[in-house]
Parts: sequence; structure tokens; C-alpha cells
Amino acid sequence: MSFERTNSALYLSSQLAKGLGRALHKRAAALGFSPGQFPVLLVLWHEDGLTQRQLLDRMEVEQATLANTLARMERDGLILRSPHPCDRRAQIVTLTARGRELERFATEAATLADDEIFAGFRTFERELLMEYMRMALANARNLQRD
Repeated sequence: MSFERTNSALYLSSQLAKGLGRALHKRAAALGFSPGQFPVLLVLWHEDGLTQRQLLDRMEVEQATLANTLARMERDGLILRSPHPCDRRAQIVTLTARGRELERFATEAATLADDEIFAGFRTFERELLMEYMRMALANARNLQRD
């Protein structure tokens, strides 16, 4: 019995993530951010002024990955890091005016990328797939806790 990758959720989800990243990439580059920065922006648009630890908790990424992403975002003028008023080891991450101004354009770009990937899907099919993806992600998070 051979392993068929097209029957593997792991393989298919990896390919889907790559496809979504490619669909967002050219639009993001034109706006001045990268697809890898988009999750950080989403969190900060919702709740600006978090510490790196708080961002880690909300995003479920590795510390080193987030540190590198934040460094690039600071270099690109999307965020500022300032000392935490009560904890010398922590820094507060806030959006710059440029980072805040990106919200409408970046979310439009992400919506267009989603639309490209889901072209040909009926509305209920897309909604159902999204619900299944959320369920699978919840299961994956539960595995991390064990």
C-alpha cells in the first residue's frame, strides 16, 4: 500500500497555504508588507500596543520567527518598539501611522487572494470549507496542549 499525497490533509493544507501565500505576495509587495507580516498586522489592527509575549500568545508562532518578523516590520516602518513602563525586559509593539494606514488596503488584498483561491466555489462550499478548517485547527491546538 502506497501513501498517496493527494489524500493527505497534511500535504493538501501545506499546498493550500503556499497557494494563498503566493496569491497575497504580489499584492502585499506592492503595498509594502510581506505575507508573513500579515498575521502580526491583523493582531495589532485589532489590539495595538501589545508586548512580544502577548503577540506570541495570540499568534501561536515560534518566538524566533516573531522576533525576525518584528525586526523586518520595524525596519520597514510598520511598527515601533518601545520600552514597557513596568517591565525592563519587555517592549511594547505599536503600529506606526503607515502600519495603521495599510489596514484597508491589506485586508482588501487578502480578500482578493482568498477569492482567487476559492474561484468556482459556491458560497456554501466556501463557508463549509472554512468551518472544516476551523474545526481542524481547533483539533490541532488541542494536540499541542496534550
